[in-house]
Amino acid sequence: MSKYLEEAKRLRGITEKHYNCAQAVVLPFALDLGMDEESIYNLSVHFGGGMKMGATCGAVTGGLMALGLMGVDQAADANAFCREIRRRHDGCLDCRDLLRMNMERGGEKKPHCDAMVYESVLLVEQFCRDRGIL
Repeated sequence: MSKYLEEAKRLRGITEKHYNCAQAVVLPFALDLGMDEESIYNLSVHFGGGMKMGATCGAVTGGLMALGLMGVDQAADANAFCREIRRRHDGCLDCRDLLRMNMERGGEKKPHCDAMVYESVLLVEQFCRDRGIL
């Protein structure tokens, strides 16, 4: 298993302190780069829950942050990342739509959000590997 995925799973499993979807995606990469956990936690705090208003999923925005930190900074890469998420989720990027579709299928919120986090982490890792960064 990927060390980034392992760390994301560890963060999502912590109950004493909540790591939102954006934080749980970006932190494993930031920590690997030796960045300060508290600063990254604070920087990404408002991106969970679709920027706290159901807009773009925090796992997506966290993935974009992680890509930038890893040096994958071209617009084409960001667009490709978002296209891949949309492809996997019926054209949706917004938290409210993703959660609604999950609920309509009988899914629960926490497992759905965890799965989005893990998917995004693996996709960031794949993008980095494809570009020779990892």
